[in-house]
Amino acid sequence: MNAPLPRFADLAGRRVAVWGYGREGRAALRALARRLPRQSLTLWCSADEAAVARAEHPALAVLDAAPDAAALAQFDWVIKSPGISAYRPEIAAAQARGTRFISGTALWFGERAEARVVGVTGTKGKSTTSALLAHLARALGWRTALAGNIGLPLLELLDDAAALWVLELSSFQTGDSGPLALGVITNLHEEHLDWHGTPGRYRADKLRLAGAARTLLVDAAQPALLDATAVHPARRLYGEARGWHVAQGALWRADTRVFDLAQFALPGAHNARNACAALGALEILGGDAVAAAPALARFRGLPHRLQWLGARDAITWIDDSISTTPEATRAALESLPGATVTLILGGHERGLDWAPFAAWLAAHAPHAVIAQGANAARIAAALHVAGLAPPCADDLEAALRLARTLTAPGGVVLLSPGAPSFDQFRDYAARGRRFAELAGFDPATPGEIGGLGIA
Repeated sequence: MNAPLPRFADLAGRRVAVWGYGREGRAALRALARRLPRQSLTLWCSADEAAVARAEHPALAVLDAAPDAAALAQFDWVIKSPGISAYRPEIAAAQARGTRFISGTALWFGERAEARVVGVTGTKGKSTTSALLAHLARALGWRTALAGNIGLPLLELLDDAAALWVLELSSFQTGDSGPLALGVITNLHEEHLDWHGTPGRYRADKLRLAGAARTLLVDAAQPALLDATAVHPARRLYGEARGWHVAQGALWRADTRVFDLAQFALPGAHNARNACAALGALEILGGDAVAAAPALARFRGLPHRLQWLGARDAITWIDDSISTTPEATRAALESLPGATVTLILGGHERGLDWAPFAAWLAAHAPHAVIAQGANAARIAAALHVAGLAPPCADDLEAALRLARTLTAPGGVVLLSPGAPSFDQFRDYAARGRRFAELAGFDPATPGEIGGLGIA
């Protein structure tokens, strides 16, 4: 059982700190200023963020160094940004001395116990599935919120109303969830070992969503996920012939052909499955999914997800910077049958096992592979064992120079790194914008995520 969800009233008059000044930290500070305007607060953030934080919050005590256990233990409550691992030893030590660590997600759920919420998670596909579900619900005229890990912290919408809340929840956030009307898990692969520590812990944290969900929807084509969720008392499936599934170039509801995938702007079998997940979720929620399905033709994909930027120098450039696991990169390659692809791999080192992907890639080798970034050497070593010999580049800029020499006119350069961006960039979006710029496009070309908030 999760601990009781905190509310702002629980923080009043207590020693409270915010750890992190990214999107979530800023949202927490704004919400605290509205709900507890006289509350004394401390912020821990990076040296680069400190000057901005002091200017934006003159009354705030800003410390530009990471706290140790003794510093953390001085506080009753610490509102921690999701990217800070809950398994850090200084957190465990402070917890043993009575400090409670919470998140903006937990505070939102504590305040909004009445909300009708769908929580969507998965190693890949969770952002697209969330956005598709919100799009379809809005097509039926439902006032729908789209927020969470997809790019809008929940506390930004603390005082807003919606008939349906569609929340993307990362593995860092699933344990902070309150009760869900519906939980959706798209798949489960190895990821974020730098945060969770072990594959088993990652899986357990991800599956905490199932424990919070009154009804659970999972992909019938994921055997490991089926085994892990078999005991859920109200589990439903998509991707099977009795429900929403893909066949003969279309989306089907049982034996009824509903939507021709030629009208769908998102390439790849994985995106067709994401659409099935969204339609299945809408149906469970009581919506007419068959009536909503034509709205899929109006859905535009999210930026940095197999996004075709266009052609430069007779080469097509595709930004798939969001792909931060080898499995996601495999799905990207499988969505480009027949193309002459130069693949750019690599980024931040997280300790993932690249051997299974390397073996698959050797059997489905693209035109060329370039390994770049902090884990380039380890990726190249795994590919070498599998029989491939990719060149290595120090960074993304060097990788694009190599890609231009290796890619003939008519070919495709695909950035699908299979790794996070933190070795060189703030996030995957910054990496995608830089890729676009280096390819000769306006860095604003990928655009921003549409549909966030309430509509």
